[in-house]
Amino acid sequence: MDRLLDQVAALFGAGGSVLWLIAAGAVLMWLLILERYWFISRELRPLQQRYRAKWSNRSTLSGDARERVKAGLLRRFATEATRSIAVVQVLTSVLPLLGLLGTVTGMIRLFEVMTVFGTGNVRGIAGGISEALITTLAGLVTALSGLYFASHLRHRLNDECTRLAHALEHDDA
Repeated sequence: MDRLLDQVAALFGAGGSVLWLIAAGAVLMWLLILERYWFISRELRPLQQRYRAKWSNRSTLSGDARERVKAGLLRRFATEATRSIAVVQVLTSVLPLLGLLGTVTGMIRLFEVMTVFGTGNVRGIAGGISEALITTLAGLVTALSGLYFASHLRHRLNDECTRLAHALEHDDA
């Protein structure tokens, strides 16, 4: 366990301060993704039932008013169901940019070492290259994983919104 912690500490040391930002963004992204999967597994069905109950408890409305009420219920359900997916999508866009920022800071570090020591300080040059590559990799890998799951969640929740719309139509008959 100590060896693993030492390796993680060495990785974050080599990745520089931008790697900490990427890690924080990745942790936030994964917490939001896991929260939405929890929502789907535990809270989605009861939420759909509450919206169906709201629809069935409606007063007698005319055709146009009925459609507006139904559209409003569906919009509120969709907003509640897809909550935080937009934040995950923003994070999947920002994380590669943070990786690029780490690339730039690593290259600046590399050029500073080359300016002061020339090409004779291989350790300093390697540190700048290491920072650039580690942050680029971290930003891309976290963004790609988040992109897949955000897309999966959005499609799944859109299907649930469609399912509720069909259920309300059925309840209307």
